[in-house]
Amino acid sequence: MKAIICTKYGSPDVLQIQEVAKPAPKDDEVLIRVFAASVNSRDWRFMRANPFFIRLTVGGLLKPKNPILGVDAAGRVETVGSNVRQFRPGHEVFGYLSRYGGRTFAEYVCAGENEIALKPVHLTFEQAAAVPLAAITALQGLRDKGNIRPGQKVLIQGASGGVGTFAVQIAKALGAEVTGVCSTRNLEMVRSLGADHVIDYTKEDFTRNGHRYDLILAVNGYHPISDYLRALSPEGIYVVVGGSMIQLIQAGSQGRRISKTGNQKTYILSLVKNQKDLVFIKELLESGKVKPIIDKYYPLNEASEALRYFEKVHPKGKVVITMKENHKTQGEK
Repeated sequence: MKAIICTKYGSPDVLQIQEVAKPAPKDDEVLIRVFAASVNSRDWRFMRANPFFIRLTVGGLLKPKNPILGVDAAGRVETVGSNVRQFRPGHEVFGYLSRYGGRTFAEYVCAGENEIALKPVHLTFEQAAAVPLAAITALQGLRDKGNIRPGQKVLIQGASGGVGTFAVQIAKALGAEVTGVCSTRNLEMVRSLGADHVIDYTKEDFTRNGHRYDLILAVNGYHPISDYLRALSPEGIYVVVGGSMIQLIQAGSQGRRISKTGNQKTYILSLVKNQKDLVFIKELLESGKVKPIIDKYYPLNEASEALRYFEKVHPKGKVVITMKENHKTQGEK
């Protein structure tokens, strides 16, 4: 089968398309023919070993332990292991596959049956592949860490990105009054997702405008923690989703100290993979309350260009890699 191989750390130029052995499922796994995958910040961080500690934990010191990137996928079940009960050959599925580091930038991938769910019927494979990691991240940040409640004032920083576009829609579906923060070019798009208010961060600093929020979800935030706390209500919650090491250190150290002495709380999201959340997202998709936003499509043999675009541009929603040989790069309005 064809797969995108990252044999060393570096820029997207290190990625190569190669023929590799087709995987075989274990007793508790399914083999999926991948029709589409999507790019996440996790992929370029692993590609570049940024931050460096990736090499010391899951990445490999001198070169990637797992040379095939990608964790999001949508496709069709080809075969199933003897212990699999939920799926059978022919089922169309999607999921966040992190069991062996993902490996979804390939024509076939194995997955544990609890990593996937049936694909929403009305979604294309490309649309379904854009969903899992970003949507589950948004859901767990809002619900599990943010303790979101109907009627609350919720602010989403980074509202036009992969996680942010889902966070705006999920927060609205859960009954919140949503403010989205994004750049000028994305204001209308974020509004179209249901945001009650939008703030152009190039013209206005939401941490200094006097408004306060019950919950702030900062996706790759860049303000000092004191700014976020100033924008929180007295009992508000600030949730960190990614960001620089400085952001994470501040939230982890200062946040805990502040939480012990006051009513405001600060949390760093650590994703917990579970099938129930994927099924919950599937139900939101099928109800029409949530939809994936796709900026660009790239064929598998142009995966390096997909990662390059992801790095250089702040995509509107997701960047998708498709296995369709004749699928041209294009934007989805």
